[in-house]
Amino acid sequence: MTSGGEQWLDREAGPVVRPYALIKGRTRPPSTAPGLIDVVTAAGEAGYLVGLGPEHRRLLSLCRKPVAVADLASDTDLPLGVVRVLLGDLRERRLIVVAGSADQDSSEESVLRSVLDGLRAL
Repeated sequence: MTSGGEQWLDREAGPVVRPYALIKGRTRPPSTAPGLIDVVTAAGEAGYLVGLGPEHRRLLSLCRKPVAVADLASDTDLPLGVVRVLLGDLRERRLIVVAGSADQDSSEESVLRSVLDGLRAL
């Protein structure tokens, strides 16, 4: 796809970067990654930002107000798995605070099943 000085480009989508390149090949979020419907908020301190990529910084800026993980994936046009890995990185650095379904008796699978059932009912 490249020859000489050409860059990777999809004429309609712009520069192409595979999602796994953003998360350095990791396919599973860390154990500290928030769930699908958890609400994420940036911590009060800007913290130690050295080593964070532009995607991490973008997520931090979107988290200034409480936002659900699923909404972050939608707002950034990144796959949910990628967003969860990036948020796990931020949580390990204590740059975000997660509140949500951890207190409730529901799993992501049950939430997805409820969504599917609702869509089928339409």
